[in-house]
Amino acid sequence: MPDLGKYADTVLSAYAASLLLLVALVVFSILRGRKVRAEMEKVEQRMTRNG
Repeated sequence: MPDLGKYADTVLSAYAASLLLLVALVVFSILRGRKVRAEMEKVEQRMTRNG
């Protein structure tokens, strides 16, 4: 690990915050995708029954 001097805490906390936000975005995207997929399957089932 490089020597960051007196800015080590600031730099490492910025990296941690960025990583946390990226992980949160991925998790929310996956959850939203599952929800949308389930809704689309319901709509398709209704359309095939009425079609």
